[in-house]
Amino acid sequence: MLVLAAAAAKSPSAWDQPGTLGFLVVFGMAVVLYFVFRSLAKHLRKINEAARLEAMSSGTGGAAESPASAPTAATTVSEPKNPLTQSDYERQ
Repeated sequence: MLVLAAAAAKSPSAWDQPGTLGFLVVFGMAVVLYFVFRSLAKHLRKINEAARLEAMSSGTGGAAESPASAPTAATTVSEPKNPLTQSDYERQ
């Protein structure tokens, strides 16, 4: 019985230990994640730039309004300009 346990512990199979295959899998995942996060950062930069430009363009139009025609803080309801950004609750 003891001989079988010792023989099983010294198995030369590559699947028994992580070794090179484990390293390659982890390294491959790291490379994939690098490109995924790089793409994510690129898309977030685009969104932030678009939001900044929209804020600048809507900010110049708000300065021309007279204070008498401006709604009060209690009645102000901000609605997104893009209906795709509205939640189901906001659409009702």
